[in-house]
Amino acid sequence: MSEETITVADVSDGVGGESGLAAGTPISLPAVEILTGRGFITGKSGSGKSNTASVVIENLLSNNFPVLIVDSDGEYYGLKQEFEILHAGADDECDIQVSEEHAGKLAGLALEQNVPIILDVSGYLDEDEASGIIKETARQLFAKEKKLKKPFLMLVEECHEYIPEGVGMDEAGKTLIKIGKRGRKHGLGIVGISQRPADVKKDFITQCDWLCWHRLTWDNDTKVVSRILGSDYGEAIEDLDDGEAFMMTDWAESIRRVQFHRKQTFDAGATPGLDDFERPDLKSVSGDLVSELQDITDERERHESELADLRQELDKKRQRITQLERELEEAKDMSSMADTFAQALLRKADAPYRGGDGRRSGGDLVGREPARPDQSALHDYDGRDRRPGNEPGASNRGDDAADVRSEATVAAAATNGAGAAANDVGENGADSDATDLDAEPHGEAASNGAATNGTETDATVGEADVAATAPDAVPTTDGVSVEEARSRSGFDDAAELASFADGAELRRRDAVVDGFSRAIGSLEEVTRDMFAYYRVAGRATAEEAHVAAGGSGDRRFAYSRNRKLRRAGLVEHRSHGEYAYALPDLVERVYGDNADRQELAEVVAEIEVRAGLAEPERR
Repeated sequence: MSEETITVADVSDGVGGESGLAAGTPISLPAVEILTGRGFITGKSGSGKSNTASVVIENLLSNNFPVLIVDSDGEYYGLKQEFEILHAGADDECDIQVSEEHAGKLAGLALEQNVPIILDVSGYLDEDEASGIIKETARQLFAKEKKLKKPFLMLVEECHEYIPEGVGMDEAGKTLIKIGKRGRKHGLGIVGISQRPADVKKDFITQCDWLCWHRLTWDNDTKVVSRILGSDYGEAIEDLDDGEAFMMTDWAESIRRVQFHRKQTFDAGATPGLDDFERPDLKSVSGDLVSELQDITDERERHESELADLRQELDKKRQRITQLERELEEAKDMSSMADTFAQALLRKADAPYRGGDGRRSGGDLVGREPARPDQSALHDYDGRDRRPGNEPGASNRGDDAADVRSEATVAAAATNGAGAAANDVGENGADSDATDLDAEPHGEAASNGAATNGTETDATVGEADVAATAPDAVPTTDGVSVEEARSRSGFDDAAELASFADGAELRRRDAVVDGFSRAIGSLEEVTRDMFAYYRVAGRATAEEAHVAAGGSGDRRFAYSRNRKLRRAGLVEHRSHGEYAYALPDLVERVYGDNADRQELAEVVAEIEVRAGLAEPERR
């Protein structure tokens, strides 16, 4: 092979050149140097650079040397007029539509089966897709050539798009530069073609073994010629005729001015004119070759179809989940509204300040075990967690639920104390803000029991326990002293608290501040810290507030404590399990008729300071 040559041009009689050969002398190039070397062909549009590349390719194909052409403008398919060559790309006119997944197969066909290939990237609308298939094909060629070491030429049109001067080179360009630097030792050659040499990376140009300089006129481009060939050539290159070029090769001692031959195959890249022309019959490659590539296309399409089906199914599942979540939220709202409405009616009928004695009128509870439908739920919060320090009657800052009843009594009373404007829930409708994500099983049982069995709600659990206890015994509820709970609340008994909530003195600023401060201050530390967290966060879930207050974040304990705040009106349910800080709204309902906005703000601020909420970071 080393002795084989291809004849591509004749010596020109124009000015310039140092060959010393007579005009018309044929110029032959060593085939192995073209196949394994690095070449660069340049010239402005219409100067003949694409014709030169086609003449070189025609001569190689005529001698059964394989090549792969990266065609950026779709102008090389005319080679199919004379040669059986695989035309792969994105257009319907191609023999096969290919993508990056086909790169390995294309490289195998070219190197292992000696199939010439035109990789037509002119039809890819996405530049990244075109760049991806060029990069992967070049990488596969380089990898296979490391083993095969077979002389093979890769020709790249518009190479300035892939190996630009300056910044902007992508992975495809880096792979082409790698072939230019290291491909020769493996038998892989590369030729770059560009109409703007000033835009091509100079490291590539200066490493080339052979270069053809067609007509150039732009100053930046002629300066490149002057820097590489000399100033005389930089001036003379502007006067070259179509097809003429200065040829510089490593195997010749002179720069020759040559006239390249005209290509023999259909010129698909010629500028369209007014004359009609008939497209010649083009040869097709073997159907077996196309079928091998088509298998890859079919497999990719199957994967894409399966992926589309899976995405559609996933969208349906997501829509169904969203619908179920909405239905669940609506069901919880309805259940909580019904529970709140029933409890409100019970409190209205049973409240001491409305003529009741704090108990249901169904009979005296003393002397028999009172029915307490909500006690099982309270036991869930107290008795199920058997870690040390969480036994009934023990004190635990994070998860001890023994204070559920005492704090519920105080918080619910504070809500009623918020009173004149909002104490008659039964008359004004159920409060939707009472919605709770824990679904409050004991609350529902309490409301149902109140309607049928005359049992106590959770707001009067402490009093029911007192009635069921011997007069001389210390009243307890699940091991917690009711008297101690009342002492912590700041009130002597429920009647005094109700009187305070419904009394006229609540309209005075000092009474409002004092009442709310004591009610908030009576909360257990974890519950109060949860309320302080709501003040800072604005809105949050019960679990988040519980963790922020030093609790474990366990759902049962978090909602047990959060329920006290919500029933007291200190927080309000928003959506998706979040609760909002509601002290300003609560104060406004109690005191709003007696103050303007500025005074209301001052009252709220004073309550927060008195209750220890204004500086939560100190705790």
